[in-house]
Amino acid sequence: MENDKYRIGHGYDVHRLEEGEKFIIGGIEVDHYKGAIGHSDADIVIHVICDALLGAMSMGDIGSHFPDTDKKYKNIDSKILLKEVVKILNEKKYEINNIDVTILLEKPKLTGYIDSMKKSLSKVIGIDKSFLSIKATTTEGLGFVGREEGVAAHCVALLINNVA
Repeated sequence: MENDKYRIGHGYDVHRLEEGEKFIIGGIEVDHYKGAIGHSDADIVIHVICDALLGAMSMGDIGSHFPDTDKKYKNIDSKILLKEVVKILNEKKYEINNIDVTILLEKPKLTGYIDSMKKSLSKVIGIDKSFLSIKATTTEGLGFVGREEGVAAHCVALLINNVA
């Protein structure tokens, strides 16, 4: 069926920020006095990428594949989860056309970390980093992000099915 050749998925996630926690984002650790809280390592960028890829394949979300009620995922490196999602994608004969991530975070500024994130994640996903866009913006002091209580992220992914 020709309509199945291209699939698009969207991911959205939020995590609370707390002082004294490690801040893992985009597959790397960022030096900051606050870090994201979650069942796994709380890497919001990886979580939204997983959700976008799974959504594009109509396969639910990260929580349905790696539930936070399962102790084996407690504090897990989210790169492991992303590798599993990419494995599913490959088994279903999909390829990633491109991934576009937007991070909403007041502080720290992420500009100096974006290239390291892209290098780390493109290696895990198995795509050239030119097919992975990561951007960061603030909410101009508004809402939970603006008050530095949390971080949010969106992701859109376009997949191509090579057997369609």
